Amino acid sequence: MAVGHAPESGDPLCSQPTMSRLENAPSKIEIARLMAALVDGFCESYRRAPSSITLDIDDTCDTVHGHQQLSLFNAHYDERCFLPIHIYDAASGKPVAMILRGGKTPSGEEVRTVLKHVIKRIRRHWPKVHILVRGDSHYGRDEAMEWCEETQGVDYVFGFAGNDVLHALTREAADAIAVQRALSGEDKLRGFKAFRYGAGSWDKERRFVARIEATSKGLDVRYVVTSLKAGARHLYETLYCARGNAENFIKLHKSQLSSDRTSCRDPKANQFRLILHTAAYWLMLAMRDAVPARSQLSYAEFATMRLRLIKIAARVVEGAARIRVYLPTACPDRAAFRALAGRFCAAGP
Repeated sequence: MAVGHAPESGDPLCSQPTMSRLENAPSKIEIARLMAALVDGFCESYRRAPSSITLDIDDTCDTVHGHQQLSLFNAHYDERCFLPIHIYDAASGKPVAMILRGGKTPSGEEVRTVLKHVIKRIRRHWPKVHILVRGDSHYGRDEAMEWCEETQGVDYVFGFAGNDVLHALTREAADAIAVQRALSGEDKLRGFKAFRYGAGSWDKERRFVARIEATSKGLDVRYVVTSLKAGARHLYETLYCARGNAENFIKLHKSQLSSDRTSCRDPKANQFRLILHTAAYWLMLAMRDAVPARSQLSYAEFATMRLRLIKIAARVVEGAARIRVYLPTACPDRAAFRALAGRFCAAGP
């Protein structure tokens, strides 16, 4: 019924071999157009253009077990894998782009290319929107930061791996926080320091924020590089740490919708699979958004929604004018199911 076929009199659905042929059918140009359509679909999901958006960019390990093209051995994960890039809207969890790539850390040129194409596509719909790009240290590359700085209305906040020069710049503040913690007897004390630093290969200095945390076990220092002028504590704790929610979006996409099943040999077919799983993500997100706010399912994960609203027994009776779905009288979520059916029917095909 979801694809417009009557359950009894309608044509049969396609078989698994037909789906395999479909996955291998698109050309490279057609795949690129489908990926652009993902960005277009994200923009069109808004009734009006927002004044600003935050794009969370991250990659995830997609383990392979065969001889798929693009797969590489990654020493960090100790696996032969892909490392596809996921980009989400931070406020809504809506997917923006999913890009299959080899199992290695992205280079600066690659990060710049991805951001350039995605943001330019967004600007075709929203030419005046302000965009904040947020990512971990994999994306704190000079090429990507330089492109953001040269592009009007684009800011960034990236994690940055520590080095001896950064540790030397924060040593005095770190020692002061460690001494203060020892004198106060607290289990943990956190402080922040903002400063400017430029690597030898850069042509300019950039703003850094160090989060310094002293515990009984020692010091832990984390670094963030940004083009923003916000306060150090707000920038790290409120802006940067919120990036962790993107891990939940990736979990929904990868673990609960099985988007890591990229077992085709051809990378184009595996990229097409990522697009199909992203379409499934949109369907589940639309269903969750349609759930009444008072229901617990309005903030449920996709696996819970599938278990309670999709994988349920029902008796389907096809009539001449309508199709009836009879739920068991003991169905605990029949009220939510009825409300969803009414809302989707009212929306039309």
